[in-house]
Amino acid sequence: MDLSNLKPAEGATKSEKRIGRGQGSGRGGTSTRGHKGAQSRSGYKRRKGFEGGQMPLYRRVPKGGFKNINRVEYTGLNIDVLQKLAETSNLTVITPDVLKEHGLLGKKDLLKVLGRGKLSAKIEVTANAFSAKAIQAIESVGGTVIKL
Repeated sequence: MDLSNLKPAEGATKSEKRIGRGQGSGRGGTSTRGHKGAQSRSGYKRRKGFEGGQMPLYRRVPKGGFKNINRVEYTGLNIDVLQKLAETSNLTVITPDVLKEHGLLGKKDLLKVLGRGKLSAKIEVTANAFSAKAIQAIESVGGTVIKL
């Protein structure tokens, strides 16, 4: 046995339908496409979502919603995460650049500090936005808040 005499198993392959090769073949004339209409023509392509003329789903379902193009998306970071970072890395100043170095913030992300957790370290935090609870927690331990 070698590559020159390999062939598929018996019954594993079928010969393709030869269409449009005369009436005697049984598949001449309309070439299995039925009579007339768009689907019998060459180059016809059914458009996405076509349901045979029935009103398609994307037109039956009502439009809804609103997308605010002026929305500012922040990446939230809780003060318990800042506390852990300050402890492990011995930091007193936390800026977005420091957080990017530690992989907690993306390259173009805007930072919002949120108020979940407890803070015991006296730290200076610089961010784009702060929640009221976060400001209160940071200042109650003697830290400072700087908005960008």
